Order: sequence, then C-alpha cells, then structure tokens
Amino acid sequence: MKAEIITIGDEILRGEIVDSNKARIAERLLLLDVETHFQVSVRDHPEDMRHAFRTAADRADVVVVSGGLGPTRDDRTAEVIAATFGRKLIVHGPSVAAIRRFFERAGRPMADTNLKQAMIPEGAEVLPNPVGTAPGFTLRAGRARFFCLPGVPRELDRMLEEQVLPRIEADRAAAAGQGSGRVVRARLLRTFGIGESDLEALVSDIARRPPAGGVEVELGFRTSFPDNLLRPVVRAPSAGEAEAALERLCRELRTRLGALVYGEGEQTLEAVVVRELARAAPPTRPGRPPAWLAVAESCTGGLLAERITSVPGASAVFRGGVVAYSNEAKRDLLGVPADLLERHGAVSDPVVRAMAAGALGRFAADLAVAITGISGPTGGTPEKPVGLVHIALARSGPTGTSVDTASFVFPFDRARHRRLTVQVALDWIRRALLGVDLALPRWAPHARGGTAQPRAPAAGSTGGAA
Repeated sequence: MKAEIITIGDEILRGEIVDSNKARIAERLLLLDVETHFQVSVRDHPEDMRHAFRTAADRADVVVVSGGLGPTRDDRTAEVIAATFGRKLIVHGPSVAAIRRFFERAGRPMADTNLKQAMIPEGAEVLPNPVGTAPGFTLRAGRARFFCLPGVPRELDRMLEEQVLPRIEADRAAAAGQGSGRVVRARLLRTFGIGESDLEALVSDIARRPPAGGVEVELGFRTSFPDNLLRPVVRAPSAGEAEAALERLCRELRTRLGALVYGEGEQTLEAVVVRELARAAPPTRPGRPPAWLAVAESCTGGLLAERITSVPGASAVFRGGVVAYSNEAKRDLLGVPADLLERHGAVSDPVVRAMAAGALGRFAADLAVAITGISGPTGGTPEKPVGLVHIALARSGPTGTSVDTASFVFPFDRARHRRLTVQVALDWIRRALLGVDLALPRWAPHARGGTAQPRAPAAGSTGGAA
C-alpha cells in the first residue's frame, strides 16, 4: 500500500509552525507496513487543496489529511474535499450533539461557528474525536481511501491510534489474498557523539549489502540536533522473516556502534540516565541501588536539572542541584575556594572540579556533574572564547572521590550551545554508569584536555568511544 500525507494550513507554508504531523503519521503508518511515498503541504486555498486531493486520489492507496477541520472561515477541508469528489455537505447530528456536550463539560458558552465542524461530506464515515470538537471522517475516492483528521497533535495522535490505524489494518487483511506483497519492519536508533557522515561511514558496508534470501536491508540517516538518528528498514516476504531480520540487523548495528547508540524510538537520553541510575549499585553501597545524582550548573542555568526531573521516577535517583551562576554562588553554595576563582576564573578546570566535588558532598550523592562555560553571544576573550565549556564528573568510591574533566568549544548560538552542553553532561553520566569511556563528541572542536578526550573508533569497533 502506498500512502500520501497532506498537511493543510497557511501557517505551515509561512514557517510559523514546525510541521511535525507528517513525521508522526508516517512513523505510525510504517508500523502497519504502509510506506509513505508522498508528503505535501498546501495553503488554506481551495484550488491548491483540490489539486492535492485529486493528485493523491490517483497515486496513493491511503491518504491521511491533517488540518482544516476547525470552526473558522479558513478551515475548509470538508467543503473542498466534498466539492472535489462531487459530494454534498450534510449536517451530522451525532457530531452536533458531541460538540455541544464538549462545551457543556468545559463550562464554556459555545459560539455557533463551532457547528461548522459537524458538516461532513455525504457518504463519509465519521471518525469521533474523543479529546476535541472537530470530528474526522473517511471516504473513498479514486484508488485511495482518505482519512481527514484535525491538525492538533494531541487530537491527531489519539484518532490515529483509535480510528485510522485499525481501519487500515482491516483493509490490509481484506486485501491479503490479492497479492504476495512485502512486509516492512523498521526501528529508530538514537546516537549521540558522532556526525552524520561519520555515522554512515561506520555502517556503509551494511547499507550496501545485496538482498539475500528475499530480505532487503536499507539504512536511513537523519539529524535531530544534537543527535543523529539511524533507521534500519527491512523488507521480507513475511512478518516473521522481517522481524527476525530486523532483530539481527539492530543487534549488529549496536555491536558495531557501541555506546554511540543510547536508545530507540522516542527514548530520550535523560530517560536512559534515570533508568541506569535506578539500576546501578554504587561502590559505596554495593548491592543497594539506585545510584544518587547531583548537578552543579553555571552557564546552563538549570537546564540539566530540568531535563532529568522531566522523567517520571527521577525523584528516586536525583538528589538535587545548584545553579551557581555568580562567583559568590559558586563559593557559598558549592564551596569553591575564592583563590581558585581569583586565579583561574569561573570558566576553568580547577573551578569545575571544585563545583563537582562540592555538589557531590552537599547532596551526599554517588555521582555529580558540573558545568561552567561561556554560552555567548558576548563575554569571550582570546584565551576563553565564546562557546568554551568545562565539564566535570565526580564519583564517590570506597577509597575516596575521583573527578574526570574535559573542556571544549562549541561554536553555536546560545540556545543550541546550552542544549548541546547538557546532552554531553547526560551522556557522561550514562557512560559512567555503563562503565565505558567518558568520551567527548568526536566532532567537538578545540578539545582542550582534561582526563577525558575525543576518541574515534575504527569501523567495526565494538568499543564505546565517540
């Protein structure tokens, strides 16, 4: 089955919002072995919409339309798709009642314009919206089955799972006897610490393998700052063969890339860190997980703590943090000696070491990570340029405290600089818990020493370097 995704809205074409709906729809369709061949965005303009609908009806089997079902004048999906395929718009009584109940439950008066959302093309099947006012609908035109859904991601996600995917699955089952077909299976591996081209070079021999035993392998690459994503795709004659081949492929990729791979799918690095902390048995308390973490932040201003505490269950492993932005805060809250600040400055190896050790002791933690740097756009000097970061990871053990440090320059804007710095800190925590090298991103420019250095694994390496 070929799929096409159409997203509608002037705000998409003007760049006012990021169109994430295409990605979320395509990813869910692939779970049903339905590959997206076309993606289109159009304005809230009837002629543009008609052209997109006619084209999709001729070249796709499944068309998912997102947007244009709201109550305002520029929400035109229902009326335009009805006119395109020669249907009348009719009032759907149950949808009128559902819209009225929505506003009654919310305790809000309902403007009459909301009833526009209950106008449905004649002959279409209505798809209830359990979390919003605009119902969706499905109809057949040309070779395609259209699914028209609201553009609000929360509503779209729920309706995809409950209304759209089950119907597509039923259509596939009904057509199963009409041809042999190919089963598609895919995953998403999340990597950090390696550039997209270097990542491809490490697995290029796998990507170039010819089909064997009816099984085809494909590797896709995508950057999602600060990560690089690797999507292995397998096509095979049956679901069992596809799933087994995909499992073997992912196992091989993880062995090849080592600790560069930190998760799968929508898994975040902070979620992995919280999971590994919960599993860890600290050296000072063997056999008694979890490990306790503390943070000390300067230039990232609490962003690291925010990322960690966004994960459910973080309270079991996260002891606390200090945002020590000023020299006085570093001295008074973390115990950084005043003479270190005076001799070396706040952005320095001795100070970040003292910050990490101070957080470790203040919170009685097993691990503590500290960050200090210059996120810019001003404040740099020739000796300490904008983008310079010092990071330290302190660990308590049976024989005392050990501290690893490194420094690097990230020449990005302020927001991306802070985001990338936090990602490095999270990756260091993960690597420490896994017992692998505390490596810097291999593309980090101007690495300035410390006890952790950039490392570049050779192709075929099973090590955890980045």
